[in-house]
Amino acid sequence: MTTRTRFAPSPTGYLHIGGARTALFSWLHARKHGGKFILRIEDTDRERSTQESVNAILESMTWLGLDYDEGPFYQTHHFDRYDEIIEKLLNEGKAYHCYCTKEELEAMREEQWANKQKPRYDGRCREISEPREGVEPVIRFKNPIEGEVVVKDDVRGDVSFKNSELDDLIIARSDGTPTYNLTVVVDDMDMGVTFVIRGDDHLNNSPRQMNILKALGAESPRYAHVPMILGSDGKRLSKRHGAVGVMQYRDEGFLPEALLNYLVRLGWSMGDRELFSIDEMISLFDIENVNKAPSTFNPEKLLWINQEYIKSSSPEHIARHLSFHLAKENIDPTEGPDLHEVIKIHQERAKTLVELAQSIRYFYQDFEEFEEKAAKKNFKAAAVEPLAQLKANYEALENWMAEDIHKVIIDVSEQLALNMGKVAQPLRVAITGGGVSPSIDITAELIGKERVIKRIDMALAFLSEKLS
Repeated sequence: MTTRTRFAPSPTGYLHIGGARTALFSWLHARKHGGKFILRIEDTDRERSTQESVNAILESMTWLGLDYDEGPFYQTHHFDRYDEIIEKLLNEGKAYHCYCTKEELEAMREEQWANKQKPRYDGRCREISEPREGVEPVIRFKNPIEGEVVVKDDVRGDVSFKNSELDDLIIARSDGTPTYNLTVVVDDMDMGVTFVIRGDDHLNNSPRQMNILKALGAESPRYAHVPMILGSDGKRLSKRHGAVGVMQYRDEGFLPEALLNYLVRLGWSMGDRELFSIDEMISLFDIENVNKAPSTFNPEKLLWINQEYIKSSSPEHIARHLSFHLAKENIDPTEGPDLHEVIKIHQERAKTLVELAQSIRYFYQDFEEFEEKAAKKNFKAAAVEPLAQLKANYEALENWMAEDIHKVIIDVSEQLALNMGKVAQPLRVAITGGGVSPSIDITAELIGKERVIKRIDMALAFLSEKLS
């Protein structure tokens, strides 16, 4: 049997971290077993579902690289099929119309609370066949009364539910629209889904859905209910913990592979190992090794993983993702040295792509002023002569290569009997605008001879004004 998994988000907001992890686990399982990964948009909540949210989900899946083999399918396109199944259940006596009013249901619940009973629908309309005037009925599934349902869960093991504890859930609202527990069953059945991986908040839905599948003569898929993600305070992850939409992580300068690597480690582990390539995730991931306990979201850990990915990724790969951030910074990489070469000398330093984009600005844009702290420390009277001599030597330099640029710094240092730092650091501030950069000789080579001389002139003019 071909493995078929699905990711089925509701388009009522952005794709959040918990949803992305569920999608990743489902995708990894399908890829490992040579199966199919399906994307289904569960948009039957017409009041809350928006096209903007659909677009956000699709964009997030694309950015993460979680390619789907089938879909996206939209539940709102399948209403005829849901109506067909509901009618089938009604005709076979496996579902019924419920004419209870809202007030009656509230009174029933209050009585159950007062008697210290678990609130549940008591089935009072199960055998009623006559319509009730003035009441638009809902349709309920006639859940078995006796026996139990055993959910075979690859994370939690076997979980048993007594049918007597499961009420007759609503499968169609009074306006005729189907409910979640009906649509998900029909779709999983029709799409041949063999393995459902989802959050453990859905565990209580599983026995009800399994009973509907049995009533329809269909086999239940395997299940794996993964534990929730918590914030550092032990509470469910939310915006206050830094939990934002997936695309916010792109905006903040994270590589998609770094986010996936972090997500796969939220609940799953392979010894003490922290970093995995995508291919390694596919080959090593096993849903049965996912922990039962909740995981804690750690932004600092995610940042560390991102830095490691930036360090180890090819300049070409980084450049593809960096282009988004360069555009936001109004940096045109064609207005300067080869971007790949610039990335090579900076990628060891950057924690995020935003930081990387901002740190390489001086290669592509001239600046109008120097960083105040760096200028105060390095632009003193003693810097005038070294900078003037460097300018003269660089103007005469024919071979503009890092090795020759470095030799000029050594020559000027020896000529003026100065520590090399007293020459190189004022030069660094002069040509980059700040006090930090990669090796100054390689930096100068990439900036280019014309720009270097022009910026040394700017520094000398700054010093002249400052010292006058």
